[in-house]
Amino acid sequence: MTKQRKCSVLGVAVVAAAVLLFFGSCGAAQAPPPAEEMQTFVRKFISWDDARLDGYSYDNGYGDEQQQGEARPSYGEAYYKGSRVIVVDQNGGGDSVTVQGAVDLVHEFNTQRVKIHILPGTYREKVVVPVTKPYVSLIGNESDVSKTVITWHNKASDLDSRGIELGTFKSASVTVLSDFFCATGITFENSVVAVPGGYGMQAVALRVAGDKAFFYRVKIKGSQDTLLDETGSHYYYQSHILGSIDFIFGRGRTLFQDCVVESTAENYGAIAAHHRDSAEEDTGFSFVGCLIRGTGKILLGRAWGNCSRVIYSYCHIDDVITPPGWSDWDKPDRQRTAVFGEYRCKGRGADTRRRVAWAKTHFTLQEVKPFLDLRFIDGHQWLRL
Repeated sequence: MTKQRKCSVLGVAVVAAAVLLFFGSCGAAQAPPPAEEMQTFVRKFISWDDARLDGYSYDNGYGDEQQQGEARPSYGEAYYKGSRVIVVDQNGGGDSVTVQGAVDLVHEFNTQRVKIHILPGTYREKVVVPVTKPYVSLIGNESDVSKTVITWHNKASDLDSRGIELGTFKSASVTVLSDFFCATGITFENSVVAVPGGYGMQAVALRVAGDKAFFYRVKIKGSQDTLLDETGSHYYYQSHILGSIDFIFGRGRTLFQDCVVESTAENYGAIAAHHRDSAEEDTGFSFVGCLIRGTGKILLGRAWGNCSRVIYSYCHIDDVITPPGWSDWDKPDRQRTAVFGEYRCKGRGADTRRRVAWAKTHFTLQEVKPFLDLRFIDGHQWLRL
């Protein structure tokens, strides 16, 4: 063996020993899997099966090979139709009494769908699904979302353990940082009731910062800044979102289809505040076939960023929209760069004759077509619905 080769082998051995020493000293911390394993996910898409537990019976135990009357297997042995299942029961009959406890049971750098079945109840806790835990589903009761509620009560002006204000993002009751997340049949709530004009009243119910997320028949309930659709491509279908001021906001590229968007404002407010800094950013909020209803007189959207993009198509809009419809956030330059528009909407609130002159109230079909379906969020690449 040459001297050069001996040095090379010795170098590899030293590096390997250092890696083993490092991970061995980490105690309970989980080391990431090899790079090739991280690249080999089971599926890089979300299907209807990922959002449901059809035919699943908690009473009988839940393994594919589970026999009636046998004890329920521990986590890691419990599967249903090829997916791991973790049961949350606040009465102690499942794998965890809290939702966060169930999330903690998911292996880091997970490569398979894990369904967290949350039994009916009100779960008063903050929940974080970390970026290291993709392919997680939270599943409640899709026929009655009011039966399964995750709720907390932080607002932006609340102080953390160090005496520092939380800020808007950290006020979230539920935070999703991971990719390929989905949720069905759950109410996400922040119970803070914002005082109009009050300091630090932003109170997020749900924050979504992972890429490729699907929400089906969920309710997202709050007042100011209810849904932080922070970054990534997301799809909300047949869901219900309630709030008063900028209650759908963020930088996401997101399709809201057949949803109920409900204002709880006493006087004034706004639905959407999208942030987009450049016309080159392929992001925006598209509302298609939604019902806009509620109280107060609110704006359809405000230009949080220079090139904010919000479009309503084929929506039924009740008499809750103030006639101007849109705001430039007191920055007139944004009137030239924001993309705000409506296409073939109906209802008393859909009258565009008194809209601000700079909003797009007369889209052609060709102009609006890119925003009308799952192609807007490249859904053909990651959704199989």
